[in-house]
Amino acid sequence: MTNFIIGRQQIFDKNLNISAYELFFRGNNFDLSNNHEATLATHQVMTDSILEIGLNNIVDEHKAFINFTTQNILEKTPLNLPKDRVVIEIQENVNIDSPVIYNLREMSQKGYLISLDNFSLTHKHQKLLEFVDIIKLDVLAMGENRVREIITQLKFYDVKILAAKVETRDAHKYLQELGCDYFQGFFFNKPNLVAGKRIGSNQLDSLRLLALANNPNVEFDELVREISQNLSLCYKILCYINSAAYPSSIKIKSISQAIAYLGLNELKRWINLVVLSSLSNKPSFIIQNSLIRGKMCELLATLKFKNKIRCGEFFLIGILSSLDNLLDLPLKEALEQLPLSDYVTDAILYHKDFGGEALRCVLNYEFGNFDEVTFSDVPQFIIGNAYIESLSWARNIKFEL
Repeated sequence: MTNFIIGRQQIFDKNLNISAYELFFRGNNFDLSNNHEATLATHQVMTDSILEIGLNNIVDEHKAFINFTTQNILEKTPLNLPKDRVVIEIQENVNIDSPVIYNLREMSQKGYLISLDNFSLTHKHQKLLEFVDIIKLDVLAMGENRVREIITQLKFYDVKILAAKVETRDAHKYLQELGCDYFQGFFFNKPNLVAGKRIGSNQLDSLRLLALANNPNVEFDELVREISQNLSLCYKILCYINSAAYPSSIKIKSISQAIAYLGLNELKRWINLVVLSSLSNKPSFIIQNSLIRGKMCELLATLKFKNKIRCGEFFLIGILSSLDNLLDLPLKEALEQLPLSDYVTDAILYHKDFGGEALRCVLNYEFGNFDEVTFSDVPQFIIGNAYIESLSWARNIKFEL
């Protein structure tokens, strides 16, 4: 497995469906966001890792936006990657001279999509507009007036507009009105908090089941009775066991057999997953993001503890950390609906103890704060491997979300 880490951030279309992911790379001895260090790093580090891990394990069926340096372009590094899966992203520190323009034009003619990052309408950039496909605007740095001015100028060119660093709902609204084609930013991971919002009856039922599953004194038979009385749960448990998460040779003939096959700890985990998905009508990527958090926290726990119960506790910390986004309630208020242990609550709200340290590590990874990605004395590349494993696990959960 690779000895550096890969992160990703969603890029959405006009309907807020995931269109692509931007990939970020960070190594022990180089930083690919730093022009000098990135140029010194061999391009094989990037291409080999993607080919080794597999793009599907990182971005599913979507395209991957990848930043390339001046040297990468001169060496034609992007041609090592499949043209139907990658978008060549050119940042502002790339030296736009004749050799670079020539190579980018050649890549465009071969069918590669090209995105121009941190765009400004200068003479050198105008030469690229003949064949560039996407213009990426840092709307946070530019400000609304400058963004409007640039978009007006770009209407004369055959390019798509990607609004990056969209942080608020108001920003997203005006960018939609301006006709932006793609959106990227942490706004999409933030809850839309509504003052005085009440939890619906279906959500209350789901929260009660979640509370029952995470009661440390719950009996296996008690959970079995609860599930057996719910036809929807019975159907979902069969779908879950027959998903890619379990061997296809398993032949489940009854609900009691399915529940017994899972065992108490795995049954609790499954209930958490199902309840999480039923709490909200949010887009599926938000549910998947919760699963990634939970699995990555659990994997970090396995590096610290051998106790499966402790590891399950870390899984719960990860998935419940996004409960505010699912319910559009303040996180503390949402967690008060559940009889959780102080350890779990304090880890989620205040990042206390090892559980909080693991969650903080996962959140920093998710938001690309790689300098803050630490957990105990675990090497950073091991943490990166846990992230890739979590991505793969989450995309294999094929029950009704």
